[in-house]
Order: sequence, then structure tokens, then C-alpha cells
Amino acid sequence: MQPQAQHPGIFLTIEGVEGVGKSTAVKFIQKYLAERAQDFIVTREPGGTGIAEQIRQILLTPNPEEVLAPEAELLLMFAARAQHVVNKIEPALQAGMWVISDRFADASYAYQGMGRGLNLSQIAALEKWVVKTYPKATILLDAPPSIGLTRAKNRGPQDRIEQEKLDFFERVREGYLQRAANDSKRFFVIDATQPLVEVHAEIKTLLDKLLLEKTC
Repeated sequence: MQPQAQHPGIFLTIEGVEGVGKSTAVKFIQKYLAERAQDFIVTREPGGTGIAEQIRQILLTPNPEEVLAPEAELLLMFAARAQHVVNKIEPALQAGMWVISDRFADASYAYQGMGRGLNLSQIAALEKWVVKTYPKATILLDAPPSIGLTRAKNRGPQDRIEQEKLDFFERVREGYLQRAANDSKRFFVIDATQPLVEVHAEIKTLLDKLLLEKTC
């Protein structure tokens, strides 16, 4: 974990494999912050800016004519992230806003590192080069991939990454849990298989803490 950049905003990221309820969690966080008159933006990775969203289309659109190399996938993720950090995340944080991001750099370690088997030290080098702002806290919604993938399939057509096999997502989950174990002060791990009201109660506990810290 790199040193935190100094800024007046709060950077909160949401992580987890497909189908764990990240979108629902983001909506709950939006409602919480709006009710407390907090200025915030909601964004996502890959994506978040015009150029980054174009890269997202390359990353997630299935292409039967050409396999996207794992190395290319990783570099595209960080290209999108560079745009995202410079043009959206950092300006909002400097303005004192909350930034809620559906995925961030931890996803590259989980998906391209553990999932694809790429060198974690190379990912760390890219992170050090591209990322200058780090999350204050990260919510990891954890559930067995078999549960999450069933939920994801029920949403409709699957994107390129969602089409991966179960063992890929099991490695991704393990990658996330390793990240959380190695940075327990930042990560807030929530069992996503429990009733939604309990998930939201745990998220609220974290948000209450962050809001208190921001106003002190």
C-alpha cells in the first residue's frame, strides 16, 4: 500500500467478484450521503471518463475474432485508470467531495494478477506509476463465486470477463481476500451472502465512522 495523498475528500471503493451486490451497495451509499447533505460523485472502473469508458468497451465486449492477451488487458485497465484518476477522482477529492468507485486498483491484483496469473510485482509497478491517490477505505463484498455468477447470469447477457469459468473467479476471490488480509486497516470485508438489511447495516457502520472522521 502506497502512502495516502493529502486531500480533503473521502475516497471509498467497492470491490468483489461478479454478482456480490456492488451496485446495490453503491445505491445504499448514495442514499446515505444524500440524506446527510454530503457532496459526492459515483464512478466505476474500468471507466469513469469519456476515454476510459471507450477503453471499457474494448475490455468487456466479447470478440470472437481476436483473444485479448492478459498483458493487453492489464495495460488497458491501467490506461483507463490513469484517465480516471487524473480527470475525475483527484479533482473531486481536492474539492472536498466523497468519491465512491465501483472497483479500483485492487481489482487488477485480483483479476489480472490472481485470475490471469500475471506478475504481481509488475502490477505494483504500474500502480506506483499511475495511481497517486488511494482509497481511505475499501468495502469488499465477499461471497462464493458460484453464488455471484448465478446472480450475474440472471441479469442478462454476460460481458467478456463474466464469461470466464468458475475457477477463474475462485482465484479472483482468493486474490481479494489476500489483499484484505494484507491491508486490514483499509479493507472492510462483508459477508455478501447474509440478508441485505445486515449488509447495509455493516456498510452504515463504516460510513458513520468515515463521516465522523471527515467532520472532526
